[in-house]
Amino acid sequence: MLTLLSTMTGNAQGEELLIAVAANFSSTLERIAQQFEDQTGHGVTLVNGATGRHYAQIVNGAPYDLFFAADAEATRLLEEEGRAVPGTRVVYAQGRLALWSRQAGFIDGEGQILREGEFRRLAIANPRLAPYGEAAVDVLNALGLFERVEDRLVRGENIAQTYQFADSGNAELAFVAYSQILEAGQDGSYWLVPTNLHRPLLQEAVLLKDSQAVREFLAFVMQDEAQTLIGNSGYVGAVSAALSDQPVINHAVRE
Repeated sequence: MLTLLSTMTGNAQGEELLIAVAANFSSTLERIAQQFEDQTGHGVTLVNGATGRHYAQIVNGAPYDLFFAADAEATRLLEEEGRAVPGTRVVYAQGRLALWSRQAGFIDGEGQILREGEFRRLAIANPRLAPYGEAAVDVLNALGLFERVEDRLVRGENIAQTYQFADSGNAELAFVAYSQILEAGQDGSYWLVPTNLHRPLLQEAVLLKDSQAVREFLAFVMQDEAQTLIGNSGYVGAVSAALSDQPVINHAVRE
């Protein structure tokens, strides 16, 4: 049976795959993994969390078989450091950033609330740990608003916690993954942020161990049926089968 964990426990054994997944993609990958289990008989355990946290765990020896990151930097570093299977990096989706409030009508279609400043708290994912947090900072800088709102920022460890801040009312606004809004199906208001205001949220996977079952799972995610599910979940589908020939924005490693 598919298992979804928020902290790592146990080891992958036999045909049981242990997969690290960025928090924003965990629910989507959970549905794909269930289909994979039903069709192949392999078992899958997902461990969700911030990309930077997963990177640190892998560096420290976490026994993951496969890593679905929320960016392309962590996977590149793992390959360069010899901690990933060479030549297996692949863009599986491109994320979209949105400004969200649980209050209907609070946010208009252009995000003017940020400029008007009529809010007490704005939640973002920790940019040191989460690519969606870095993208949120990009947006605030692009709009010339970062210094104006910096003292009102609250930072979640990952994008899931960031969403919870706004959902609970602890923050009126939050920069979240568009996929989270679609998944929750809640009333509220949001601004789908134009992609030219932040670095591309290219989300990449890489094999950490090489086995037939691991390769089968990654291939399963890249096939048309899974990519359709990914697209319907608020992402742009896979950009390409590999990132080796694509430019990657270099930025600080999330601790």
